[in-house]
Amino acid sequence: MHDDHSATARVRGLVVPDLLLVLLREGRWNHPGEPAVARLMPWFHDPLDFLGSTEQMDQESRSLDRLIQDDEMAELFRFARESTATGPVELPWLDVDRAFFIAVAQYAGDDTAIALDYRTSSADPRVVASDVWTSSAPYIWRTVAETFSEFVAELRLDGADAEPAAG
Repeated sequence: MHDDHSATARVRGLVVPDLLLVLLREGRWNHPGEPAVARLMPWFHDPLDFLGSTEQMDQESRSLDRLIQDDEMAELFRFARESTATGPVELPWLDVDRAFFIAVAQYAGDDTAIALDYRTSSADPRVVASDVWTSSAPYIWRTVAETFSEFVAELRLDGADAEPAAG
């Protein structure tokens, strides 16, 4: 079933993937458990909160606009804007105009997150996550899944082989 509102759901001006809207609406956009996250992102060590609404995603992602204003913070967190950059913005940098957070560190100050990265596709964006653990740089962004739908399948959030969620 396709409802007419899904086409216009946006976070920071970016169209939210239909699959994410379905998962949110059906209450299936939940943390899949540490083993599933560790399997997909073995470098990632902070506990995560999966953001439970497009409003939360929008609110958490506002920090991108704040941090990009400060050159030192933008450099530290590898945030850039292709519109003002001297060339294309590629990983390990995040283009703040073409991304938003879908999960953030559970503890304030950990400053780590998972984001949808719309540089590869507007319909099924790449999923990237911060890495402060394996690089000589203090902070980089790296690919978790080439598409959001692949990310969902890898974490088994799509219902395939899913165990009933503990309530």
